[in-house]
Amino acid sequence: MELSNPNASREAKALYCYLKAMYGHKMLAGQMTSNWGFDELKYLHDSVGKQPAIRGMDFIDSSKNQNEVKFAKRWWRKGGIPTIMWHWGAPAKGNGYENAKKVVDIDKVFEYGTPENTAFWKELDEKAKLLEKLKRKHIPVLWRPFHELNGDWFWWGKDGSQQFKKLWITMYNYYVHEKHLDNLIWVLCYADRPNSAWYPGRQYVDIAGADTYQTEENVPRAAMYNGVKAIVGDVMPIPMHECGIPPDPEKSFADDVKWSWFMEWHTDYLKKVPVKYLRKVYSSDLVITLDKVPDIMKIYGERKPSFWHRLKRFFGQLF
Repeated sequence: MELSNPNASREAKALYCYLKAMYGHKMLAGQMTSNWGFDELKYLHDSVGKQPAIRGMDFIDSSKNQNEVKFAKRWWRKGGIPTIMWHWGAPAKGNGYENAKKVVDIDKVFEYGTPENTAFWKELDEKAKLLEKLKRKHIPVLWRPFHELNGDWFWWGKDGSQQFKKLWITMYNYYVHEKHLDNLIWVLCYADRPNSAWYPGRQYVDIAGADTYQTEENVPRAAMYNGVKAIVGDVMPIPMHECGIPPDPEKSFADDVKWSWFMEWHTDYLKKVPVKYLRKVYSSDLVITLDKVPDIMKIYGERKPSFWHRLKRFFGQLF
């Protein structure tokens, strides 16, 4: 199975190939990081002596989004995998988490000249410029917009599945076909009860999963996993995008719940996970931490054609 974007970058293809190769065999450790005074990565280093394979960033605060881009660059260069989400404030309402929960008339978002329409395209362009910086540095991104899409708490989920799909497909087409952000791997995130009515279609999605903030230990969350699998099949990686506590890796795989990765949420959520359990998860042979991530480009990246090969191919197309 290939990426939805036929022009995906060499780096995006390599990362996707790696995730597919690991899916069903290993679970990648992920950690969401914050920008407000708590260093999740240091906490993990001090508590378990390891770092996550995947680092999560968020375009939640326009004044700090440049930092998120820097963090993504550093993580990829360190051998890790960056994922970026976006707590998008409702168009014309402002940015930030609280504004993401406000009501907006989505019909007006698509009505040319309205404040909602103007704000919508302005925000899309601003985030495209940030993602373009990563593209120029050949850094792939697990791009996770419109998260918890079928919940009714964020503006993109308040008007039902058809309006949501219109938003998703509009962003996809703009970023892929007009902005040529070929470094993005498109990640769809359901809330804890996946619903097929909200699925935009395989041509717009590369990875699909769900999230929950249950805090019980040793629970694989089989119903949520199988709910996603019933929609997308067993052909793409299925991650747990956010969690209050990581799933138990041994029990998950024993129960055929093959989470591709988990993403522990930041600050207090991480601090509330019992350190003993966190060590168990991070030391499991079934869990990939930063030190276990291979050289993705060396192993899974297609070789760049030589100058002479490209020259020969060029002239071959002329005749």
